Amino acid sequence: MQLKRVVITGLGALTPIGNNVSDYWNALSKGTSGAAPITRFDASKFKTQFACEVKDFNPTDFIDRKEARKQDPYTQYAMVATAEAMEDSKLDLDQLDPDRAGVIWGSGIGGIKTFYDEISSFAKGEGTPRFNPFFIPKMISDIACGMISIKYGFRGPNFTTVSACASSSNALIDAFNYIRLGKADVIISGGSEAAVNEAGIGGFNALKALSTRNDDPAKASRPFDKDRDGFVLGEGAGTLILEEYEHAVKRGAKIYAEVMGGGLSADAHHITAPHPEGLGAIKVMQNALEDAHMKPEDIDYINVHGTSTPLGDISESKAIKEVYGAHAYDLNISSTKSMTGHLLGAAGAIEAIASILALQKNIIPPTINNENFDEGLDPKLNFTLNEAQERNVKAIMSNTFGFGGHNASIILKAFEA
Repeated sequence: MQLKRVVITGLGALTPIGNNVSDYWNALSKGTSGAAPITRFDASKFKTQFACEVKDFNPTDFIDRKEARKQDPYTQYAMVATAEAMEDSKLDLDQLDPDRAGVIWGSGIGGIKTFYDEISSFAKGEGTPRFNPFFIPKMISDIACGMISIKYGFRGPNFTTVSACASSSNALIDAFNYIRLGKADVIISGGSEAAVNEAGIGGFNALKALSTRNDDPAKASRPFDKDRDGFVLGEGAGTLILEEYEHAVKRGAKIYAEVMGGGLSADAHHITAPHPEGLGAIKVMQNALEDAHMKPEDIDYINVHGTSTPLGDISESKAIKEVYGAHAYDLNISSTKSMTGHLLGAAGAIEAIASILALQKNIIPPTINNENFDEGLDPKLNFTLNEAQERNVKAIMSNTFGFGGHNASIILKAFEA
C-alpha cells in the first residue's frame, strides 16, 4: 500500500525553562539552566535537594478549579501544553472527522504525586480507610490522553505508551504509524511527567541515578563532562499535532516539519544501565534510518538522550560513531537535558519540539555546563558545547532511551512540498 506522508502542524510546551514554545526556545538558544533548589516540598533530608521544576505555573489559570482538583499535575501539564498546540495548529473541530482524530500520549510514571499523597494519608490514618474518590482516575498513566480526547471530542485511537524515558518518543512513532497507514487524519501526541516529589526524588536517589551537586544546581546537568554525577529530574509536557499531509494542505495548515521515520529496539541487558557498547542504541538508530529511507549523511543534527550519567553518555557516543561512521564528525550533537533536566516519559516530546525548532531556526541548541570534557569521549565529535551554533539544518534524529533497555529514535525533516 502507498503510505501517507505525516507532518507536524502544531506545537505546545510546558517546561522547566519556558511555559510555552516561544519561551522554551528562547531559553534553549541562550543556554539557560532550569535547575534550582526544590520548592515543592522540604528536600533538606534528601541526598538531592534540587530539580528542574516548572516555574510560575498555576493550573487554575488554564483549567477550571473543580476540574483541576480532579487532575494530577502530570495531567494538568498535558492539558496546558495541548491547548497551546491545538491553538497553534488552528484545527477547526467543526470541520474534523472525530472518528479519524486520536490521542496517543506518553508517560513513564503518570500520577505519582497522587499515589504518594493518598498512600501517605492512608498510612497516617486510623479507623476506616478514606481515599479520594478520584484517586484512581488521577493516578493512572492513561488518564491524560483520556482527558484530552474528552476535551476535544476525538474518538479515534486513544492510548498511552509506557516505556520509561522513551515513552513519548514511542507515542510519536505510534501516532506517525497510525496516520501513514491511513487509520487517522490527525493525532495529538506527546508526553507529560510530574515526578518532582518526595517519592520521585527519593526513589531515584535510592538508585543513585541523580546528581547530588546541591551546592551548584544550575551546573549539575553536565552531559559529556568528566565530573558528571547523574541526571537532574525535570517535569512538564510537550505536545505535537501530527497530521496527514493532504489533510493539512487542504485546510491550509502551517507545516513545521515532516516525520520521516522511527526506530525501536531493546538493549536486553540491564534494568537501568545501558549496554556498554551501545548495541541497543546502534540498532535503534539504524532502524530509524532504514524506516525513513535515509542515509547517515542525510542527518545534520542529533538531539541525544544525553542524560549526564557516567555510563549513558559514553555508550551513546560509541553508538553514534558506529552508525554514522565518518559522517559522525560532520554532525552537530547536543543534549538539551543539560538545560531542561530529564523529563522522563516527557523527554522525547520536548526534545522533538527542540529539534523541530532547530530545523526552523537553523540553530543548534547547546550542551551547557561542559567545563572538563570527558577524555573517554572522542573530542573530534561536535557536542555543541556551551553555546548554540548556527547551521543549515535539513534533517534531525532525536534519541530517547529508557530504564529496562527501551530505545526509540525519531527522524524529522524540514518540510518540502
